[in-house]
Amino acid sequence: MTELIASIEGTPAGHQAALALALLAAFLHALFGALQKGRHDPWVSRAAIDASYGIIAAPFALFVVPWPEPHMWPIFAGVFAIHVGYKLSQAMCYERGAYTVVYPVVRGTGPLFAVIGAGMIFGEHFNAGQWAGVAVLLSGIYGLALYNLRHVTVNRETMGPALALAVLTGGFVALYTTYDAYGIRATADPFTFLAWFFFIDGWFMPLFTVRRWRNVPASEFVPLIKRGVLGAFVAYFSFGAIMMATRLDRVGEAAVLRETSTVFAALIGWLVLGEKVGPRRTALMALIAAGAVIVELAGGN
Repeated sequence: MTELIASIEGTPAGHQAALALALLAAFLHALFGALQKGRHDPWVSRAAIDASYGIIAAPFALFVVPWPEPHMWPIFAGVFAIHVGYKLSQAMCYERGAYTVVYPVVRGTGPLFAVIGAGMIFGEHFNAGQWAGVAVLLSGIYGLALYNLRHVTVNRETMGPALALAVLTGGFVALYTTYDAYGIRATADPFTFLAWFFFIDGWFMPLFTVRRWRNVPASEFVPLIKRGVLGAFVAYFSFGAIMMATRLDRVGEAAVLRETSTVFAALIGWLVLGEKVGPRRTALMALIAAGAVIVELAGGN
């Protein structure tokens, strides 16, 4: 598999694979967000997910994939620190705001900063057509957030801090997207990066939230563990897909395409949570999809 990935990096076949992987990551990331924002405390939900993927990744990191090269350890330290900041801001955001409002703000802020970061770090620059696509996509995402804000009835009193935290979380999304893309390109075997990322990353939230677990009713413990295991596998494929996409092709384009996750989040809210979509939300979701298509077509790939 590693040889196959190396053989298509930077090729048309690699671009097509990156496109499919970014869209897969978009769907799975929306599902991951819904899992964390479910009926349980979002801090504890995230801890259950992280502990699950850390435990499952351990044997692969230690005994299956090649060990990281010496220069990778400082990179992993940076990855760990950035993801800690992301998780803390995300949990505080979900704790204070309605999912259908804060999630689009997080996802809308992320790609804008990620495109800028990709230009600074990897020398990738969008043309005028692609920036127009970003503008269309962001208008749809932020329009969806504003529409949901007008109609939401929960967490109204804490929505201001929640929106500020959503912007901060989006900044962390952009930061980890570009930094992790640098990390997965810095090692010979991308699966080494992925296995060790999940192994290292899985331990902070369980330790940080240990006191909160005392407040979990005994009847909810097993459902939380099940949610954690399910979330772990969603995280593997979601994060793994977007990281492979950034290795195979341009980071900025992958970051933008992933933000169609907002469309998938709205569909999950409609199909699973029974939320109404309506013509206005449908139009806004169409804008998001159109923006992603414009970015892709304007890139000339």
